[in-house]
Amino acid sequence: MRVQDGWLDDVVRCPSAHCNERPHNEVSLLVIHNISLPPGQFGGGYVQSFFRGQLDPAAHPYFAEIAALRVSAHFLIERDGAITQFVSCDERAWHAGASRHGGRDNCNDFSIGIELEGTDELPYTEEQYAALLSLTRALQQAYPAITNSRITGHEFIAPGRKTDPGAAFKWQRYLAALTTPKGT
Repeated sequence: MRVQDGWLDDVVRCPSAHCNERPHNEVSLLVIHNISLPPGQFGGGYVQSFFRGQLDPAAHPYFAEIAALRVSAHFLIERDGAITQFVSCDERAWHAGASRHGGRDNCNDFSIGIELEGTDELPYTEEQYAALLSLTRALQQAYPAITNSRITGHEFIAPGRKTDPGAAFKWQRYLAALTTPKGT
């Protein structure tokens, strides 16, 4: 897995218009999120439609509330570990909203956002952790300022407003795996 010109090879590309040019900032933060549409349900392609501004508000009552929102993430990791990329890592995806990390506001300006298909309470899958580990390593190779200490959850950059990836996400497991040499 490798990043070339902001795009990861060997993943599904599903370009979103919900992005814009980054300010001249080094990409230096990785933000982990979760999402499920409808809430608590997986599959169906609704997240992909949402990030592309194509969510049908009539498909589910909840969708009528969110269909007009303009949000995106750089990546989505589905329950089976499949990775979809929506926005070039060299562009600003709209995933963090009002946020602050390390004394800096507007984390979208300097971060990459990864959405895990899931909820705060349900365990993430083995396939998701494996895909997240591979993706993180590829991103760290391409953007060396994203060190392990510069990986965070949405809940930590938008406290009181966001709770993801939630209690179900095993931070210690994920970060320990990042420090283990690849292939061991």
